[in-house]
Amino acid sequence: MKQFFVLVSLVFIAMSTRSQERLLTRSGSISFYSDAPLEKIEANTRTAASVLDKKTGQVEFSVLIKSFSFRKALMQEHFNENYLESDKFPKSVFTGRINDVSKVDFDKDAEYVVTVTGQLTIHGVTRTVTTPAILTVKNRVTVANATFNISLTDYKISIPSLVKDKISETVKIIVTLEYES
Repeated sequence: MKQFFVLVSLVFIAMSTRSQERLLTRSGSISFYSDAPLEKIEANTRTAASVLDKKTGQVEFSVLIKSFSFRKALMQEHFNENYLESDKFPKSVFTGRINDVSKVDFDKDAEYVVTVTGQLTIHGVTRTVTTPAILTVKNRVTVANATFNISLTDYKISIPSLVKDKISETVKIIVTLEYES
């Protein structure tokens, strides 16, 4: 019986040590912005889930497409039904790595400029993305910020000719993930 308690204690210690290497959030913010001559399109969500492994630099996040909110309900409807087809492709996922994680001290308050490379899946299409990011560590809280552009055609998101002038072919994506220790 004593050996059982020792074994259970070791498992809990191993689990707590492993969890200290990973940072989590379920309330990450992802926004996108499209600037076209006739109309600006902007949407955001605060429901992105993400995990960051401090030791390896492995980072993943996912977001449900239907969680994005727009100022105009009709834009949101067209976004989900016509462009991103969110019933068919319900989420977007990024799986990658902080290339230079060794220069980040997660126990020291500072701002670290890093590079992130990984696979971004949107609309059922996966493409490699490399972007600079900023990791800000303050009071043992880590906030990751990255901004990058994607091309709609790269992700097979087609724009009807009727609204071609209203929507830009390039979309700016802004990611802010505040990780809990």
